[in-house]
Amino acid sequence: MTIQVGDRIPEVVLKRLREGMESVDTRTLFDGHKVLLFAIPGAFTPTCSEKHLPGYIEHFDEFRQRGIEVYCMAVNDPFVMRAWGRSQSAPDGLQFISDGNAELTRALGLEMDASASGMGLRSRRFALYAEDGVVKALWVEDPGEFKVSAADYVLSHLPQ
Repeated sequence: MTIQVGDRIPEVVLKRLREGMESVDTRTLFDGHKVLLFAIPGAFTPTCSEKHLPGYIEHFDEFRQRGIEVYCMAVNDPFVMRAWGRSQSAPDGLQFISDGNAELTRALGLEMDASASGMGLRSRRFALYAEDGVVKALWVEDPGEFKVSAADYVLSHLPQ
């Protein structure tokens, strides 16, 4: 079942690279924070690299001015996520979260089968806004679309 507005973020342990490989649970990432989590089907893929991430980089300061942390998540390993962030000149503070085993993606009910493209199980393209671990808004793209999870769209539709 797909996560809904009002639901808590499921408890899952994810990976990220900082000084080294780090395990981080969703409670640490979300509890006590305002978070905009956007998920992509894959780092270095065309729409993700040319449109999705660049929009969040461009509008990063606007999210931060509202007290919102920005996380980018993909079903990729943490090394790929770090390399992609660096290749895109992502600002310090924009966190790249690896859901390499798709545990959070599946717990959110937002997985898709991209086997036809040779990519296996991936996350659907979406954006999720949460406060203190509770989903306040959710924007999920239809397959092949890129509209409602774009940074400018999300900024204009955030709950007040």
